[in-house]
Amino acid sequence: MSGAERIRVMRVITRMNVGGPALQASVLMRGLDPGRFDQRLYTGLVEPGEADHLDLRGTDVEARRMTALGRSVRPADDLRAVASLAAEMRRFRPHIVHTHMAKAGFLGRAAAVLARVPARVHTFHGHLLYGYFSPGRTRLVVAAERLAARRCDRLVAVGAQVRDELVAAGIGRPHQYAVVPPGTALGPLPDRAAARLALGVPGEEPVVAYVGRLTRVKRPDRLVRVARELRRLVPGVRFVVCGSGDAAGEVTAAAGEFGTALRTVGWRADVETVYAAADLVLLTSDNEGMPVSLIEAGLAGVPVVATNVGSVGEVVVDGVTGLLGPCDAGELAARAARLLLDEPTRREMSLRARAWTEQRFGPGRLVSDVAAIYTSITEERGGWPAREKEEAR
Repeated sequence: MSGAERIRVMRVITRMNVGGPALQASVLMRGLDPGRFDQRLYTGLVEPGEADHLDLRGTDVEARRMTALGRSVRPADDLRAVASLAAEMRRFRPHIVHTHMAKAGFLGRAAAVLARVPARVHTFHGHLLYGYFSPGRTRLVVAAERLAARRCDRLVAVGAQVRDELVAAGIGRPHQYAVVPPGTALGPLPDRAAARLALGVPGEEPVVAYVGRLTRVKRPDRLVRVARELRRLVPGVRFVVCGSGDAAGEVTAAAGEFGTALRTVGWRADVETVYAAADLVLLTSDNEGMPVSLIEAGLAGVPVVATNVGSVGEVVVDGVTGLLGPCDAGELAARAARLLLDEPTRREMSLRARAWTEQRFGPGRLVSDVAAIYTSITEERGGWPAREKEEAR
C-alpha cells in the first residue's frame, strides 16, 4: 500500500521506562505490518532513577520524545503536552490514536478530541484503583477515567480480571473492552553456571530472583521480609534483585544483613541471564496488571511464587506453573520454601510453565490481536484509507 492507503496510528505512552507498557509498545512498533500501518510513537522522558527501555532493549524503535509529557502531574507541562500532541496529530492526521499508561491516556485522548482524530484506543496495562493513592485521590482518578472512557472506541485490558475490576468501577462499558494479553519473547538463555558467575552468585545453592520496578505498590518491604523468612526455612538460599525505583532503598538498606546472599544488579539488558540463574521468581506486589516479568519467567521455564493480585492468575496457573498466595510475607515464604525443597515438582512446573507461556504470550499473537482491533475500527468507520483515496480523485 502507498502511504495514503495505510492506516495511520499515533501511539502515545507516558514514558518508556523498563516495564510491561514500554515492552508492549515496542513489540507493536516492530511487529505491525508497515505495508498496512503507518505508525508513530510519542513518549515523555523517564524519571530520575528509572532505566530507559529504548536504551536497554529497544534501540531499534524510533520514538519522538516530548519533554512536557511525563509521569508527574504538572498542570503547565500537561497543558503544553496536550497542545503539542494536538499539533502533531494535525500534522500526521492519524486515523487512530492509541494511548498507553494513565497519564498519556488522559492527555493523549484530550489532544485527540481537540485534533478531531476519528478513533481513540486506550490500553490499561493495569489500573490505579488501589495501592497507589489515598481514597480521595483514587476517587478523582476513577472519575477522570470514567470520563475519558466515554471518548474511546476501544478499551484494551491486559487481562480479564483487570477488565472486570475496571468495569465494576464504572470505567467504560463491557462492549468497549477487548482483552489482549501481553506478548513478548526472550533471548537465548545462557548456561546456568555462566549466568550465575556473571551475576556473582556462583555455586549450586538455590537462587530466588525478583525482576521489576522497586516502587511502593510492588512492596519491596515485603520482598525483604519474604527473603528473611525464606533464609530461615531454606538455609543457603540466595537472592538476585534485578531492577530499581523510588523504593529501592527498602532493599539496599537490608542488603547488609544478607551479605553475599543478596545481590542487587540494577536493570540489565540481558535479563535472560537473571532467569537462567534462578530456581524461582518471586513477586510481592499489592496490585498488578499482567506482569511481563512473570511471562518472561515462564518463557525461561522458571516457576513463580506470587501474590494473587490483578491478572497474575492469568499468567501463573496456581499449582501447575507456580504457586499463588495472599499479600502476606510468611505465606509467600512458605510457598517458596515448598518449591525450593521439592526439586521434582519444580522441574515439572518448569516444563509446564514454558509450554503454557509460549502458547499464550508470544509477540505474534499480540500483534495480530491489535491489528484486528485497528482493522475492525476502520471497517466500522467505512474504511478511512479507501475513503481518502476516493476523495483525492
